[in-house]
Amino acid sequence: MSQSAPFAIHARELGPMENFVYLIEDQASGRAAVVDPAWDVPEILALARQHGVRITDILLTHSHHDHINGIEDVLRAYDAQLHLLKAEARFWGSYLDLPTLHHGGDIVTLGETEIEVLHTPGHTPGSACYRVADRLITGDTLFVFGCGRCDLRGGDPEQMFSTLRDMRQRLPDSTIILPGHNYAVKPTSTLGEQKDGNPFLHFEDPGRFVQYRMHYHDKHREEPYGPVCKGQEMPD
Repeated sequence: MSQSAPFAIHARELGPMENFVYLIEDQASGRAAVVDPAWDVPEILALARQHGVRITDILLTHSHHDHINGIEDVLRAYDAQLHLLKAEARFWGSYLDLPTLHHGGDIVTLGETEIEVLHTPGHTPGSACYRVADRLITGDTLFVFGCGRCDLRGGDPEQMFSTLRDMRQRLPDSTIILPGHNYAVKPTSTLGEQKDGNPFLHFEDPGRFVQYRMHYHDKHREEPYGPVCKGQEMPD
């Protein structure tokens, strides 16, 4: 990140499922947005105090319990706005009356920092990624050398295929991926590196992607995930 960037992103790995919780700091205003607050809210609040910021916004990538179980504790500490996609609120059945429900392409303004909301269905119908300049907070949509499950309620492997194909085609290779879990040999990566080594970004045929995601991957790969060469995802 250049010295002139108006923001910083701080990460903490928290909880039994190796969740990454992110704090987006707008350096001009002292405001911060926490992404997917869960597990250890005192640690999240301590992170905000460490950087001298106040949490004014909560951004959700999706509504699974391991990404949301700290919301109420954050709201007890700060009068923060909660943000999620409208499609996810409908799927979740909660917070349908929020004034801050979003659609893909919306911008959340945090002081001088703009956060683009991307609708990235597949793990859940309203899964979101948050793009801040060259950073992309991906939740359970895209992991380093992996992607989110599609066999839980609301999952759809064909949607996931389309989402990942669109990300691969539309986003610059220099995009820095900040995933929702620490499942890989490294905590972060570039999209260019993922195009080379992430097996879920290698498929051109949706049927083969679905076969790999739903029936092959979990039986043949173990954490921490490392790179997979193109053509070696699964045997024909």
